[in-house]
Amino acid sequence: MAEEHSFDIVCEVNMQEVLNAVDQSTKEIGQRFDFKGSKSSIELDKGKGTITLISDDEMKLKSVIDILQTKLVKRGVSLKALNYGKIEQAAGNTVRQIITLQQGIPQEKAKEIVKLIKDTKLKVSAEIQKDQVRVKAKKIDDLQAIIAKLKEKDFGIALQFANYR
Repeated sequence: MAEEHSFDIVCEVNMQEVLNAVDQSTKEIGQRFDFKGSKSSIELDKGKGTITLISDDEMKLKSVIDILQTKLVKRGVSLKALNYGKIEQAAGNTVRQIITLQQGIPQEKAKEIVKLIKDTKLKVSAEIQKDQVRVKAKKIDDLQAIIAKLKEKDFGIALQFANYR
């Protein structure tokens, strides 16, 4: 029985859950008293993978971010998958912030993951495939040990383990 087992380490965001969280946040902003008459809004661009937040001032923008983060966490979307842009002035005395959703593992993070896997000295092989990392081994126990090791270390991105065979 010399068959090889494998799994992929990926960084993906469930866009449907993000859409649901944005919808819920927009509804809550429309109902809250402290946002009455405010120009606060949240827009999701699925194609670009960005969320645009607009509000009257930085204090209200922070509240909008807090509402959005709460809804994302409730829907199982990791906050590590969000890359916040800088707060900039927008039209009509408003401020804008663009949040980019992390899709795929950046090359330098993938190299860091492969290095950690090689440092474990287990009989596994890891290879970078575009924006994911594939790990192979003859023993399932070795793969589970690698998953446990990766969960211990914080890479600053949301990691998921897929195609476990």
